[in-house]
Amino acid sequence: MAIVKRLALAPRAVRQLRRVRSVYAAGILLSALTLLSYNDADAGGRQAVVAGVFLVVFAGLLALTAVQLWRHGRTKHCSTAKKLTRLSI
Repeated sequence: MAIVKRLALAPRAVRQLRRVRSVYAAGILLSALTLLSYNDADAGGRQAVVAGVFLVVFAGLLALTAVQLWRHGRTKHCSTAKKLTRLSI
């Protein structure tokens, strides 16, 4: 079994991840609306595929961001996280 060393994220990285969540959510919303507007299979075949790909990409990026922020919240016992939280206050 591999040993996993978890490092705390810098405060700047955490702020950037929190900001980019809204961009990913907006991308998911726009992609879903675009995909729903192409409900006729004959009218927008390629555009619907592109909108579906964008929807999957934005959903994956949002999930990855959520996991990174969740893992950062769990590293409160780490000495690096304690040092970084003292610096950010």
